[in-house]
Amino acid sequence: MQEAINKGEDLEPITALRGAMLSFHHDPFLYGIEGAYQYLEDALIVMQAGKIVAVGEASQLLSQIAIIEDLVAITHYRDSLILPGFIDSHVHYPQTEIMASYGQQLLDWLNDYTFVAEQKFQDRAYADQVANIFLTEQHRNGVTSSTVFCTVHPESVEALFTEAEKYNMRIMAGKVCMDQNAPEALLDTPERAYDESKALIEKWHKKGRAEYVITPRFVPTSTVAQLEMVGALAQEFPDTLIQSHVSENRDEIAWVKSLFPDAIDYTDVYERFHLLRDRAIYGHGVHLTEREFQRLYEKNAAIAHCPTSNFFLGSGAFNVQLAKRKDRPVKVGLATDLGAGTSFSLLQTMNEAYKAAQLNNAPYSSLHSFYLASKGTAEALSLADKIGSIAPGMEADLTVLNLYSTPIIRYRMSHVESLEEALFVQMILGDDRAIKATYIAGQKVYEAI
Repeated sequence: MQEAINKGEDLEPITALRGAMLSFHHDPFLYGIEGAYQYLEDALIVMQAGKIVAVGEASQLLSQIAIIEDLVAITHYRDSLILPGFIDSHVHYPQTEIMASYGQQLLDWLNDYTFVAEQKFQDRAYADQVANIFLTEQHRNGVTSSTVFCTVHPESVEALFTEAEKYNMRIMAGKVCMDQNAPEALLDTPERAYDESKALIEKWHKKGRAEYVITPRFVPTSTVAQLEMVGALAQEFPDTLIQSHVSENRDEIAWVKSLFPDAIDYTDVYERFHLLRDRAIYGHGVHLTEREFQRLYEKNAAIAHCPTSNFFLGSGAFNVQLAKRKDRPVKVGLATDLGAGTSFSLLQTMNEAYKAAQLNNAPYSSLHSFYLASKGTAEALSLADKIGSIAPGMEADLTVLNLYSTPIIRYRMSHVESLEEALFVQMILGDDRAIKATYIAGQKVYEAI
């Protein structure tokens, strides 16, 4: 470990977190729970320059760093669990202001709430304000990285990347592209979509921990010409992410079929325009066919599971177990999908995902759920070599969970008999109050009072 730590006076300070720790090695949906995770009752996680440099039993590592103890600041979290930072794979930051707006289904929701709110984001000052509120709430909920839809306005992207840069946060975001079936104030053109997206890529992609995401909103809001232009952009910049929506709502699916009658299905439209590949992640997938699952698997694309918004808008219940079927496993990330999503909390999102699994007669354990919120989502984004796990060399994004955050959780935990049961209690009863601290690139960005 000492070889991994730089001790020069001008180098970054060395810090460490001590406490119970959980991280994942592999996908429990595919390979089973045994060996899927590492749990240490008393771990030490040593960090420097935004990276994790050592992880292990505190009793062993403390003896190893004794000779440099004066250089190490150790924070000890008792009655807590240190986790990889939660990752939100699909979220609309401009919709923060319309959370908890009276229901209706998807297409009405877009017209009555979303498109109204998004028109405000041509004002950079307003976008700055919402970006600040949005990231503050993410940090309060233990979210250390997210894949974000902005609006059609480049100002909205600039605001989010600028705010995230203050925290050295791994943020992935993009300008929405749409040139039809939306209010005039929110339409661009194929050329503007290409030019503005390319300019933002050249400015922000891989700047620090920022990554650009090519973002056609969904098939009905882009003409063939725009989808061709967006597809060309994706081919020009193959290391960018791609995000959009697929098969969320049955009326939406019928609409796509009417627009592209020659397409085999919704997913086929994206594939025709070179938008189905590794690092492409599509929100919802509630009503995907077997052919679509097969193509997503073959193209190494992913689905963002958005249970709170799927329930809120009456869209249905995505089946994670079906998506993860071992003969053609599709990568799945977990997502809040604000603002139709009803909470910034990934714990509450796990809660609703469990209910979706029950409705599909395909439940899975709490360990599976915590995997989805961390390493599973990192794998869906092809970032598992950087985030989603606690291991040497990984970026030091960490969430500290208070295991006794409310009186009823404290009482319930007094009857817990296993790690799996303790995690289940947290994801069913926990919310933002359960987040004790959030670390991004080794720096504490939130601590509960």
